[in-house]
Amino acid sequence: MADEKQPLIPEEDKAKVQEGSTEYGANGEGDLYYMGVLKSEIYDTDHHTGLTQAESERRLEKFGRNELEEKEDDKWVKLALEFVQPMPIIIWVAIFVEVISALLMDPVSWIDVFILLMLQFLNVVVGFYEELQAGNAIAALKSSLKPEAFVKRDGKYLTINAGEVVPGDIVCLGAGGSVPADCKLLTGKPVQCDQAALTGESLPVTLREGSSAMMGSTITRGEIEAVCTATGGMTFFGKTAMLINNVDDMAHFEKIFYQINFSLTSLGGICCVSVFMTLMLRGAEPLFALAFSTVLFVSSIPIAMRVVCTTTMALGCRTLAKEKAIVARLSAVEELAGMDTLCSDKTGTLTMNKMELQEDLPMFVPGITKHDVLTFAALAARWKEPPKDALDTLVLNAIDLTPLDAYQQPEFIPFDPVIKRTEATLIGPDGSSFKVTKGAPHVLLAMAHNHDEIKETVETKVLELAKRGIRSLAVAKTEGPIYEKTEDNKWVFLGIMTFLDPPRPDTKITIKKCLEFGVVTKMITGDHKAIAVEMCRRLDMGTNVLGAENLPVKTPKELESKTLGQEFGPMILAADGFAQVFPEHKYLIVEALRQGDRIVGMTGDGVNDAPALKRADVGIAVCGATDAARASADIVLTEPGLSTIAAAVVISRKIFTRMKNFVIYRVACTIQLLIFFFVATIVFDPQSYDLSSFFDDTDDEWPSYFTIPTIAMVSIAILNDGTLIAVAYDNVEAGRYPEKWDLKNLYLVATIIGGVAMVSSMLLLDILLDSNNEQGPWQYFGYYRLDYGEIMGMVYLKIALSDYLTLFNARTKGFAWKNMPSPFLLIAACFAMSASTMLAMIWPEADEDEDMEAIGLDKVIFVWLYTLAWSLVQDLAKVLSYQAMEKAGMIATAQTLTAKDVEGLSIVSAYEDL
Repeated sequence: MADEKQPLIPEEDKAKVQEGSTEYGANGEGDLYYMGVLKSEIYDTDHHTGLTQAESERRLEKFGRNELEEKEDDKWVKLALEFVQPMPIIIWVAIFVEVISALLMDPVSWIDVFILLMLQFLNVVVGFYEELQAGNAIAALKSSLKPEAFVKRDGKYLTINAGEVVPGDIVCLGAGGSVPADCKLLTGKPVQCDQAALTGESLPVTLREGSSAMMGSTITRGEIEAVCTATGGMTFFGKTAMLINNVDDMAHFEKIFYQINFSLTSLGGICCVSVFMTLMLRGAEPLFALAFSTVLFVSSIPIAMRVVCTTTMALGCRTLAKEKAIVARLSAVEELAGMDTLCSDKTGTLTMNKMELQEDLPMFVPGITKHDVLTFAALAARWKEPPKDALDTLVLNAIDLTPLDAYQQPEFIPFDPVIKRTEATLIGPDGSSFKVTKGAPHVLLAMAHNHDEIKETVETKVLELAKRGIRSLAVAKTEGPIYEKTEDNKWVFLGIMTFLDPPRPDTKITIKKCLEFGVVTKMITGDHKAIAVEMCRRLDMGTNVLGAENLPVKTPKELESKTLGQEFGPMILAADGFAQVFPEHKYLIVEALRQGDRIVGMTGDGVNDAPALKRADVGIAVCGATDAARASADIVLTEPGLSTIAAAVVISRKIFTRMKNFVIYRVACTIQLLIFFFVATIVFDPQSYDLSSFFDDTDDEWPSYFTIPTIAMVSIAILNDGTLIAVAYDNVEAGRYPEKWDLKNLYLVATIIGGVAMVSSMLLLDILLDSNNEQGPWQYFGYYRLDYGEIMGMVYLKIALSDYLTLFNARTKGFAWKNMPSPFLLIAACFAMSASTMLAMIWPEADEDEDMEAIGLDKVIFVWLYTLAWSLVQDLAKVLSYQAMEKAGMIATAQTLTAKDVEGLSIVSAYEDL
């Protein structure tokens, strides 16, 4: 998860904000004007009707949108700065060396300068463009997560984009919703407000009538109306937003790649210094030795790594968005690929969240009717407003609401996950006052005045219904005038509404498939334990469901303990679900699993879920979640159901596989190129093959070291980088089980793949240098003696082809031909191999005997056949290495998911398209 932000308010002034002081923000009483307009004119809004639509539009034009201005760096300045990053600086050094070489030694080096400059601009510009596209894509996705506001206009409540809130708007602040702008609370009961983003305090504070609620805070309990006093940049949050520390979305991912970069760069530095010293000792020109070593270093380091990384991530995020999963934090894609435990809400995720009212309605007061119970249930909601959840929808659709308009509702307490009920104060048509409440049966039963008399009957009925999978909603009211302290003012348990919330059609098969994919699903619900057991049974999840009595309620300080995994981990791991849980229980479950080295995903939709969502490795806000839940989540779903999560898991694993394949390929290429020239320069001495003893009439003399022209190496690097970008669009298979970065195993596989290519290149070099030997393998197959320039050309082509063919072998765990690459990758690789082949055949005529020469078609065919044969050996070595690692327990399995494995889910098309 992202690091916590620094408090925006100084420590000494926190109390003023927590008490609702108006000293802070743009609503200070000392200032009579707001953006040049008298505050008395702006804030004097009729609390009953709110602003008119026409007035709100006028104020929106006058004061601007309720949005913070985002400072964007100039893209051209950003592009210029890309040229002075560590990797480009290395290339500048190589260019400088080549320029000196061209001026003092060999004018042909100007070609090397041009090619290196082309490599520099290609990497920087393409990388900048891909990052720009990635940033635009993520910005577009995040824009769809902008919060909404509940305002009163023209006497009606409306849900609008929070950016359209204007000063003077009457805003309804409720539990789970974010405060859309700076507001002053109106008449109503106190509310609890989480101001952690402003003050850094983890505990909510109480705000009362006249207090100020700041933009950026969240209402955690209660409901109240407020008048908007400042918007956008004029809010306290807007004025101090520059104090917020930016958090690197890809911190963990980049950490892994920095480790890889450091390893390869360190290896390259050591080898290239050794190559330089060897060349100097063997009589090479100092500038040539320096130029060759520098270009070898440039060719061996992973310059295009960031480009591939950002392109892969951006493409993956766009694909996830198509599957209704919006990524709010990029590194969550990596963590989602490694998720092995999913703690899922029951209602709305595993079930339809469409309550079906049942005929059975047990009543516990003589003379009361079913219609009476339904009427009192509706009175315990805001019947004049749109339903805010599935239960309100159920209750308000059960009867005709017209007769309810005869009642007045001066006070209303919305559903609170802590007390598990709603409550309303009513004044009837006859002027009598009373309270009504609806909520969990066991909560209302404890409140009833005749608790002892009806307890057994109620609990027996609730249990009987729960065993059938039927949920219960109790209704109660008070007797006697609530504003007078009389003996009649007591709660009466009226009856129990019964309803069904059936599981989604795809939930059962999705849970089964997730288990096959290595992800265990655990149900978490506030419902009765018997209902949870029945739902688990219907979904084939196992019926070991723990109740709240097994999970202690701990304080925030106790939840920070590092021993939760030891104390509760085994019990939680063994459970299939949890029932009648409170918010603290959810946090405890997540933390205990995390301390047990599990990668935990958590779904949630309410403000009570926010702490657990933030603590989980992957917090998932389900469709319809509150602003508080969405703000705490890493991924926000825009479509209900578990199959959306399953789709996101499979797609994220494919994204992870692409990145892992790229790393394996890049490390393998470095080993082939870097180690080959390291060994070839130090070990091989072309003069030792004693050419002159066989050809007395020749005056050419081979050098005492083996190299190829620097321009040839640069051409390999350029074509290689272009091919690497296509990896982001490759057709890969997702891992069957959760993924994680295991650099030890990754380096081992890459070393085997690169080692085979390197050994085959060494063997070819030995064969070609020995071409003058009549008993050697070269002349054995009927070929004639080679010039040194031809040997360089053939080795160049072999290294280039091995590089590009290695790409096909590194991208799969099985044999390469079993999973076809994407057309984009295939075209890119074929272009690179064709270009390398053409360069080898039309290489400019050598000015000196030691320069590389063009090779004929017969030699090209030989190199192609030789390289293809060794590519098959390389592929076999890779498959055997994976099998050996699997048998040794170093990896879980080398098996991958195919489209057949996801049959029955809604993600088959997504799997095939990604």
